[in-house]
Amino acid sequence: MRQLRREMQIVFQNPYNSLNPRMSIGKIIIEPMIIHNVGGNKQKRIERVNYLLERVGLNPDWFNRYPHELSGGQRQRVCIARALALNPQLIICDESVSALDVSIQAQVLNLLKELQAEFGLTYIFISHDLSVVKFMSDRIMVMNKGIVEEMSTTEQIIYNPQREYTRQLIASIPEFPKVA
Repeated sequence: MRQLRREMQIVFQNPYNSLNPRMSIGKIIIEPMIIHNVGGNKQKRIERVNYLLERVGLNPDWFNRYPHELSGGQRQRVCIARALALNPQLIICDESVSALDVSIQAQVLNLLKELQAEFGLTYIFISHDLSVVKFMSDRIMVMNKGIVEEMSTTEQIIYNPQREYTRQLIASIPEFPKVA
């Protein structure tokens, strides 16, 4: 299980509750490397944290800042950097932008796309916001009360849904095309 945990990381919905307020953001990001004994010596780990901070759009000089000193979008970037610390193959994004305002959501979603391409990541992106799902996903699974309604490519689900529940879901979103 330990190796599996290294391969899979998660970014939670609420960056305010996801970060230990007693730890600096540098220590928050370095912690998984220490727990899993990866990343080399202390100096190599610090270099990795600085790289990750820079890569997610934060100043590496903020290593010793605390979560309460950051905005919600900046905190979510710290959560993303922490998820990347172990070089995972899969990151679960559980409503990871829903607590952010729309302009910050767009920045974080674009960052996630860039990181996906750069690091060869696979995301499981959980969201109730279909515009976010459409932007982020190659494939969509629609669930209703814990049961899979349908699963297919993004284009198939959005433009040619097969199930009534999916059609109603899409029809309820104003900016989406109406399906018959």
